[in-house]
Order: sequence, then structure tokens, then C-alpha cells
Amino acid sequence: MILDEVALTFVPHLGSRGVAHLMDIYSGAEEVYAEPEHRLLLCAELRRDIAQSIVRRVGYREAERELRYCKEQGVKITSYNDEAYPRLLREVPDRPHIIYSMGDLESLSSPHILSVVGTRRISSYGETVCARIIPELAEMFPDLVVVSGLAFGVDAAAHRAALAAGVRTVGVVANKLPDIMPAQHRNLAKDMLDNGGAIISEISSQIKQNGTFYIPRNRIIAGVAEGLLVVESPSNGGSLSTAKAADAYSRTIMAVPGRINDSRSEGTNHLIKTNVAQLVTSARDIAEALGWEADGPKVEKLHYEPRGLNPKEEVVLRILADNSDGLSLDNIADAAGATVAEISAILLNMELSGLVRQLPGRKYVIC
Repeated sequence: MILDEVALTFVPHLGSRGVAHLMDIYSGAEEVYAEPEHRLLLCAELRRDIAQSIVRRVGYREAERELRYCKEQGVKITSYNDEAYPRLLREVPDRPHIIYSMGDLESLSSPHILSVVGTRRISSYGETVCARIIPELAEMFPDLVVVSGLAFGVDAAAHRAALAAGVRTVGVVANKLPDIMPAQHRNLAKDMLDNGGAIISEISSQIKQNGTFYIPRNRIIAGVAEGLLVVESPSNGGSLSTAKAADAYSRTIMAVPGRINDSRSEGTNHLIKTNVAQLVTSARDIAEALGWEADGPKVEKLHYEPRGLNPKEEVVLRILADNSDGLSLDNIADAAGATVAEISAILLNMELSGLVRQLPGRKYVIC
């Protein structure tokens, strides 16, 4: 029963590895809860306090609340024992026992899944890398699924590049569903769901949000895919924790080299230098690194139609097209013959749609 599976994740001090350990011994949570305390101590080698919590069915009240919440919010619950559970994530020793999702979780059963991560302070170079490599890979493998974290920077660029290429994309978030964080990416998330993708999380509605779940979330990004591509990462970037997890799971790690004087590429260049990551510069490099063969039956790609521009946005786009180094809000307003307030609102909508991005110093450039 799904109630038993969810309840197991609420047992105090058990954790993801503890639940995974139990699933290696028992066929499911229902069998775990049927065991007496002495057998949980002997067969499963659990700590006495954890075994006693299971026998007393600690966690059932929380699980019942969670099931009601998910039903009300339209969030799907998938346990490790369900057929729909992501096939590659099954191999991970600290996998989440429960996945909460919106959209089509079956997308994570594709034979061609690539995770893409990188800095939130993406440069125009990083934008170009995502906009070039992902469509090239999608052309070779129409069943490609691109996974990332739905954050600012490289994550959003990867999701948008996948949508533009007509392939599915999955966001792994570090918060309860159906919330989307950051809120600026709600429209992006909707596009992902509308085009056959999914948003997934291991976070229940009863866990207090305190910003500490991003690193644990990264192990899921690493675990659901055959390979991990790192595009721009500083020396202390969160992407390196994803690479560390991918390395522990024996995944193929790839990195795009960056400029030697750019702090946003220190992490990626170090991954290559230390042979943790393979250097890649094209979709063909990625396919070869992963051992993917492009020959075979083609599947029909999804069709993603970007929204059209309104006349005011077209004016702003023309102004920015002539200034590759970026323009300030005041300069754009002067060139457009509009007020700063009007241009600010237009730029906000364009930024949320992935048309422009803001540089340090409040300058804007075309993505």
C-alpha cells in the first residue's frame, strides 16, 4: 500500500539510506511493518529506537496527511516499488524512496537522459553552449530527455534549449510541490509540463523549507541520468556537488571548457584537468562519451512554439540587437522613447520568457 511506503519516509532517523537498506531486504514497506521488533533488530540490523518506531507505526499520521495533501494538489506519489519509478535512480544507494511529481514521470524511462548543471551566473558563452549543444543532441536522439534543477542560469538555459529543440525536459526541485521555486520560473515549468516533461521532488509538504535541500537534491539530478554535463561552474559551485554524486554513482561526467580568466569556468576546467570530467565541445562528443548510437528508428519530436513578441518587445529587442555588450535600463528607455517604468515592466516579462537576461550593473542583453 502506498500509505505504508510514504509512512516509512517519516520514520525518525531512518533516512534515505535506511529505507533503501530495508528495500534490499524486504519486498516493500508493508512487509517491513509486519515484522516484530526482534526481527527488525536481527534481520535488518536497525537501531532499537528506529525498530520501535516502526513497530509503533510512527509516521502513519504524517503519511495520511501527505496523501490527502497530494490528492488535493494534484501531485502524484511514486514509490521505489512502483514500475514508474525512474529506472536509473533505482541503482542509487541513497535514492529517495518516494518521489512527488507533476507531469509525465515516464519521461525518465527514456534510453537517452542527460543531466545538465552549472552556475546561476551564466554568461553569454554558457547560453550559447546550451543553445547549440542540446538541439544538436536532440537532432541525433529525438527521445532525448534533459534534466536540470529549474534554477536561474544554466538550469533554465538547459530547460529552454530542450523545449526549443522539441524534446522533453524534467526539473528536479528542492521544495514541496506544486510550488515552483524560484517563482519567476512558473511559466517555464508550465511549458515543461505542457510539452511532456515533469517536475519532481523528494520533499513532502510537511518538511520545513529552510534552504538546506539543494545539495541532497543534486544527487537525484545525478542519479536519474546516464551522464552529467557541467556548463560553467565556479570553483565552489553547487554543480560540483552534483558531479561528486555522479562520480560516486559511476555516471559519465562531461564538462565544457571555459576561458582561463573567467571565474565562472574555474570549476569546469578543474574537473577536466583532474580527469573527473571528459572534455566535450559538441553533441557528437557527448554521444561518444555515453556510448549512444544515433542509428535506429526515429521518434516524432514534440513541437514547442515560443510565444510571439508584442510590438513593444520587438522595439526593445531591436535596440539590444545593436549592443552586444548590453544596455542600461535608462539607455533602453531613451532609445525606445518610453519611460523607465514602462521599459522595466517590458524587460521583466522578457526576462521571465528567456528572451533577455540581466548582467551585473543592471545591463540587459539578448539571450
